[in-house]
Amino acid sequence: MFGAQALKEAIGLGHGREVQVTKTTEVTIRAAGPADDALLARHFHAMWRDNDVAEADIVPDWEARVTAFLTQARARLDYHGVIAESAGAVVGSAGGQRFAGLYPDVLAPAHRKYGYVWGVYVEEGWRCRGIARRLAQAVIEHLEGIGCTRILLHSSPHGRTVYAKLGFTPTNEMGLGL
Repeated sequence: MFGAQALKEAIGLGHGREVQVTKTTEVTIRAAGPADDALLARHFHAMWRDNDVAEADIVPDWEARVTAFLTQARARLDYHGVIAESAGAVVGSAGGQRFAGLYPDVLAPAHRKYGYVWGVYVEEGWRCRGIARRLAQAVIEHLEGIGCTRILLHSSPHGRTVYAKLGFTPTNEMGLGL
């Protein structure tokens, strides 16, 4: 259970009594570990659903695929996940890793060691409060700390403003729909 309902239950409200969650509600960002992988997978799934991907277009074993990916990304790609919490309720998450590339990497790491931010997700009732920015910033700091020379991400239309404010700019990536 996530978001406002979990917050209501955590502070003993619900059953017809409403709680106002304000911008002053404290949100903390913490590192995610392997025990959080199912949560990170659920957020990754919810992110695709929020971007209008139909449930029928998501593979049935999505959770197993995401958790397996997280395990190998931690072991080989310096993956680092972060979780946003408020009053004991999870309200968002994000992750990042060294970019594994789409082709053989023949350049020296000092010239090009890319990082990749992915899976930034904030529960619907918690959006537009700077949480996505804070999650992305925590991942960026990790990627800087492991010596990345550039950070990439693929943004949803909803997230472009967040990333632009963090200094991300459009690149020369091009696509062709088939």
